[in-house]
Amino acid sequence: QAQLVESGGGLVQPGGSLRLSCAASGITLPYYAIAWFRQAPGKEREEVLCIGVTGEITNYAESVKGRFTASRDSAKSTVYLQMNSLNSNDTAVYTCAARFHVCSAYSAAFRYWGQGTQVAVSS
Repeated sequence: QAQLVESGGGLVQPGGSLRLSCAASGITLPYYAIAWFRQAPGKEREEVLCIGVTGEITNYAESVKGRFTASRDSAKSTVYLQMNSLNSNDTAVYTCAARFHVCSAYSAAFRYWGQGTQVAVSS
């Protein structure tokens, strides 16, 4: 059974950094594009970025360009979201999702979802 498990969330001060992990099991990670989504209280879920099977990153949310990036480690079956220069607007539950082969700008296109990890940016 496919499973995605996020970790690495927590409380961080403005200007700080966090690295989130998305550990995959039950799927062959090299065949899947992984997107990171986030949802803040009272707001719609948005796609933060997507990392394709060859490591290309697409679908950046405008607000994270230049601050967030992603990487994948097939040996560990894990995808990472590196978040730098965090601000209060980045406070949200971050969730990873998997789609076979290619990224998509539509959340409904992703088949497998994690449970999410909370990120809070506050002084």
